[in-house]
Amino acid sequence: MRHSLRIIALIVLAALGGGAYWYFVKQGGTVAELTALLKSHGVPIPGGDAAGAKPAGPPPGGMPPMPVEAVPVKIGVVARSVTAVGSLLSSESVVIRPEIAGRIAEITFQEGQRVTKGAILVRLDDSIARATLAQAQASIAFSRAELSRADQLVRQNTGPVRTREQAAAKLLADEATVQLAKAQLDKQVLTAPFDGVLGLRKVSVGDFVQSGKDIVNLEAIDTLKLDFRVPEMFLTAVKIGQTVKVAVDAFAGRGFDGEVYAIDPLIDVNGRAVVIRARVANPDGALRPGLFARVALTLTVVPDAVLIPEQAIVAFGKDQFVFKVVDGKVAQTKVALGERRNAEVEITQGLKAGDVVVTAGQLKIRDGSPVAVVNAKPSGS
Repeated sequence: MRHSLRIIALIVLAALGGGAYWYFVKQGGTVAELTALLKSHGVPIPGGDAAGAKPAGPPPGGMPPMPVEAVPVKIGVVARSVTAVGSLLSSESVVIRPEIAGRIAEITFQEGQRVTKGAILVRLDDSIARATLAQAQASIAFSRAELSRADQLVRQNTGPVRTREQAAAKLLADEATVQLAKAQLDKQVLTAPFDGVLGLRKVSVGDFVQSGKDIVNLEAIDTLKLDFRVPEMFLTAVKIGQTVKVAVDAFAGRGFDGEVYAIDPLIDVNGRAVVIRARVANPDGALRPGLFARVALTLTVVPDAVLIPEQAIVAFGKDQFVFKVVDGKVAQTKVALGERRNAEVEITQGLKAGDVVVTAGQLKIRDGSPVAVVNAKPSGS
């Protein structure tokens, strides 16, 4: 039964094909005439009247708009910076040492103590110095009396002038001896030359120390120095007054601010680097001299930079382009790139505030193509 149906279907198809060949080739008929003929015989025509149908294709005026994603450019602040590593140093640092030899009689400080300028730190045994001063003061009293008697004799014309001159010279010598004795006595006391924090002492009471012996170190740490190096290519960009951001491993997640105040005029020949020194405020004393620091030096700040997503950039050879949406069409625009940050890139030339750029679908369009913006999102979202 099925075999018979198949044979009948094949015969019908062959008949229809032959009839169509005869109608269009031999008789010169048209599709419209064939449709009318079929309708007159009651044959339904799918899709309605084919006589007025137009071939499928693009609408009048060219290709339809291509759907793309686009965002407006964003205006923001961009800071150009260079990173480096450096070391923190005390603003002022000194090791307290005696200028003369002597035995330590008293230590008046505690290790790690904060002291002010002029505070007494160590006293040496001053018994010999005091005796020397007393002897010089006694001698000067006798010299003054001798000078007074010689001067009186000269005024009375009963004594030679030479005697008065010798007495005056002796008085000057004794005065110098007194000053020397006082200076030696002052050297028995060691004081703080500036405000700071004391380190660990290296002597004890009763020690006999020679001149130049290390007693204790004194560090001024309310403000620290920061020394770091940058490559010589940044020489023209580095200026006094630029800001630095400092991070140290001891305080993860915390940043410290500083300012460049000195640039070494001598380039380091070993690394071809510029040596820079900055000040870093340390009011709470958290930072300490000797810490390893990571430094970000801000070279320039652009307050109104034009920013777009990185995916909007299209490279052609060595040039960079974006597709800018203008009145429903795209304009291929050459741009100059600046700094990159957080998946955004700065445009230094080619775009301005208010422009809209394509971020997805660039492969389907070319310069002048009509587009329809879909799923547009704010830049950076």
